[in-house]
Amino acid sequence: MLVENKTRKHLGLSGHLSAYIRKCSSSRATETSQLPVRKSADSSKMKLFVVLVCVLAGCLAEKPRPCKSPPFLTGALTVSTQNEKLWVYAKYLYDAWGQRVRLMELGNYQNKSFTYDALLLFREAAMYEIDDKARTCKKKPLKADFHPMEIPINSTLVGQAILGSSSGPGEGLLVNTWTGNLPGNTGKYLTTFTEFGCIPVNTMYQTQEYGWMVTGFFNNVVGISDPGQLNPPDFCPTEMTSNGEQPEDFISLFFKLQ
Repeated sequence: MLVENKTRKHLGLSGHLSAYIRKCSSSRATETSQLPVRKSADSSKMKLFVVLVCVLAGCLAEKPRPCKSPPFLTGALTVSTQNEKLWVYAKYLYDAWGQRVRLMELGNYQNKSFTYDALLLFREAAMYEIDDKARTCKKKPLKADFHPMEIPINSTLVGQAILGSSSGPGEGLLVNTWTGNLPGNTGKYLTTFTEFGCIPVNTMYQTQEYGWMVTGFFNNVVGISDPGQLNPPDFCPTEMTSNGEQPEDFISLFFKLQ
């Protein structure tokens, strides 16, 4: 349920507005050339009006649709819970094609601090608990299905908004917010992704143990600069750790309570 990497071609709102302006201006070139010559002030006002109409029409014509994030992402996230039991900051690497996720966490659970580094290999149904400093590693079963970062097709659009400001180019980010039911109708979720690029911004969903759980994403980059971090280190065992522990599911792993 992770709704939760590095050559960032994240298009801003200003870039797309510029594209609309160029497109709309060229499409109006023939019509405007046939207009009678007017004072330059009137001409400038007319051009500005045409541009604004084209931008507005273009935005309204494209209704937001459910989308899927790029297959390779790197970034950071925070997790906080309604009952204040848990707070987590984590760096993450996400490979949708290989179904691999790396989480490097530090956090606080019931007023106790913890750190945790986990590599999740969903195709192998295995997870690795890694301590690079001590060069120790445990391999455990991973009992979970891979869930890509995406807006489920059956989600309902709540609305579209601009984070920041729409007063000037580059001052705002256009985002879409969606809602729906968690699998098995166990609760509701509310999630926000960028309109351009389908990059996660934040997600809220209900849990029995924590109440509403909020995940915020930031510093996201498309691509993975060091793919080796998605492979087990050479000091990790090839066999599962045999100590009677139950297989980990994704939720208990991601919010590891130490």
